[in-house]
Amino acid sequence: MAEHNELGRQGEQFAVDYLQKQGYKILETNWTFQKAEIDIIAKKENTLAVIEVKTRSSTAFGLPQDFVKPKKIKLLVKAIDEYITKNDLDVDIRFDIVALQKQNNTFKIEHLKDAFFHF
Repeated sequence: MAEHNELGRQGEQFAVDYLQKQGYKILETNWTFQKAEIDIIAKKENTLAVIEVKTRSSTAFGLPQDFVKPKKIKLLVKAIDEYITKNDLDVDIRFDIVALQKQNNTFKIEHLKDAFFHF
């Protein structure tokens, strides 16, 4: 496996562990619909959190959250609409980013709630 893929996998697992410690119930990881993949779908109270995980070993080219582009946001919105319809859910939806920066053998984590809105 390529080193960047392994870093991403480690980051996603770290994000899952972090979210569970914060009281989130993890419903899905790497849920796909057509060309879209949602890294984590989690629920806390009556809010469904759609979470994009971005992991970087360096911030030389920007912060991890800077790499969530409009095209990705559009795909996430389309995918979560399908997920909600398929599962007949009546919940509030929030789009979050969990930004991770690798530091030695651990990660610095930043959980950006309501990181972006869909129209």
